[in-house]
Amino acid sequence: MARESARYQTFSRRAFLLAGGQGLVLTGLGARLYYLSVIQGEQYRLRAEKNRISLRLIAPQRGEILDRKGRKLATNRQDFRVFLIPEQASDPVGTLRHLGDMVALSDQRLMRIQRRMERQRQFVPVTVAEGLDWETFARINVSIPELPGVLPDSGLSRYYPDGNLVAHLVGYLGSPGEDVIENSPLYQLPGVKVGREGLESRFEDILRGSPGTRRVEVNAVGREIRELPPRRDALRGNDLALTVDLDLQRYAASQLGETAAGAVVLDLERGDLLALASTPAFDPNEFTFGMSEENWNALLQDPRKPLLNKCLSGQFPPGSTIKMIVALAALEQGAISPETEFYCNGKHRLGNHTFHCWKRRGHGRLDLVRGIAQSCDVYFYKLAERIDIDVIADMARRFGFGETHGLALDGEKQGLVPDRAWKQAVMNEPWQGGETLIASIGQGAMLATPLQLAIMTGRVATGRRLKPRIVRPLEDDVFGSYRGGPDFDPMDVNPVHLALMRRSMEMVMERGGTAHDYSRRKSAPKQAGKTGTAQVRRITEQERQQGVLDNNELPWNARDHALFVGYAPAEAPRVAVSILVQHGGGGSRAAAPIGRRLLDRALDILAADDRTALKDEKGDRDDASPEGDAMAPDMGEA
Repeated sequence: MARESARYQTFSRRAFLLAGGQGLVLTGLGARLYYLSVIQGEQYRLRAEKNRISLRLIAPQRGEILDRKGRKLATNRQDFRVFLIPEQASDPVGTLRHLGDMVALSDQRLMRIQRRMERQRQFVPVTVAEGLDWETFARINVSIPELPGVLPDSGLSRYYPDGNLVAHLVGYLGSPGEDVIENSPLYQLPGVKVGREGLESRFEDILRGSPGTRRVEVNAVGREIRELPPRRDALRGNDLALTVDLDLQRYAASQLGETAAGAVVLDLERGDLLALASTPAFDPNEFTFGMSEENWNALLQDPRKPLLNKCLSGQFPPGSTIKMIVALAALEQGAISPETEFYCNGKHRLGNHTFHCWKRRGHGRLDLVRGIAQSCDVYFYKLAERIDIDVIADMARRFGFGETHGLALDGEKQGLVPDRAWKQAVMNEPWQGGETLIASIGQGAMLATPLQLAIMTGRVATGRRLKPRIVRPLEDDVFGSYRGGPDFDPMDVNPVHLALMRRSMEMVMERGGTAHDYSRRKSAPKQAGKTGTAQVRRITEQERQQGVLDNNELPWNARDHALFVGYAPAEAPRVAVSILVQHGGGGSRAAAPIGRRLLDRALDILAADDRTALKDEKGDRDDASPEGDAMAPDMGEA
């Protein structure tokens, strides 16, 4: 009995200890539960909410690029496209193959899509095809039950109404690279492109706009269930207004044709670039949805270099278009006077070298004005013997050579103005006197862009340090060229000497000048200009004795470059042009006719703008006048 009592007491103590332990555990769990659900409850509820609610970006609409009158150079239009959400497709590769029966998907394109699927975040659509026609888009929509994960969509894509006519200005859009995607989540969205060249690239931040956001509820694997308020709409990108006149741009391109050429038209009142045409070009619309490898290779292999903006990035010997600058250098130095004459017999000897004039029989005796008008090389050889290359280089830089001009376009080159320091630094050799003679006719190491040639012409024509621009504030008057321009600083050159250069350029266009047009109407605005022919090959003495080959007898890439610069009206300069026809032959035949026509068309367009501006001003004054007719006081009968 005593033994049973002891056993009972032992059992009771164990039960008590066990129950106590369980109580302590339950108390601890209760306390912890209270702490988590009450004290920390709000914090964990917010965390759970964040896991359930996701913020998704809304792509903004891209701003437009407009010409000086508001006409669209780059805009947006409706685009039918198809996306794939890999997580919603049981067999993404099989789905792509099925889509390939309705949409042309090359092997290269399929590989790009699969690489993108591997890198893309979960449930973010991957672009499969864009720019679909309505029939294909409708077929895909009908087949959706058989295409799990496929998402047909209608959105906006970039469109360039004038295609290749504005390609080198606006550039194009392309798919963003990995570096761009990492820096901005916006570019992970399907269909969002980034500026690749031209103004589209330079002003990407302005044109792009700001993305909006929407709150969506997602399930455990991140699939969207529904959208929740509030929603913040995307902000459309800003428009970009240019100084370019679309009509003049079209005309310039039509005059250049499919030759390798460039044309620049500059408004001399404001420095506005009215046209900047480079041919041949490319269609930027092809880049919107991805250019084929075949077309891309064709662009790369074309010897005319359609991807190169020849007006800004093409660097060419300026030829005789530089002669006004060389003459100014000599005049300012006091090395010659306006009356200085030299005799040309077709060649000039310096040491053991003979330097030839383009006119084999020579020009005879000429003064400075006629030396420029007839583009006599020997006149400038003899002039160059009186001045140093550094003097020529200094004057060339004053007129815009050897530097970029801050134009809002990528790829602007600075050309090359050689001098003694340059040759010593680059070639570790001293400058030679014969090199100065070659530089005086725009050959040798000297290089310039068509843009620089237009700026030089504008500065000679106006006597002002003209600066070009291609982007204008949106608040500018559409017909603002009528209202005058910025007060450019005067050129640090004797005005008498500049006037002499203008007279020389007028004589270039007159009878006996290298750019005279016998068919030109006497009533047409008077023009001033200068032709140039830049040699790209060495002519041997043997060839000179046997007869120099005509350009038409040479391979295309061995022919001379043709150049022309000019301005009009001669008596009150309003517009300047520069023309380059790569391997076009003589400047008088290939470039000058284009320049003359382009000057006339530019003046016609500006005159029409002036009339519109005057009409608008008159309308504003009429609107501001008191209403009603003025009535004479009643004076009664006489």
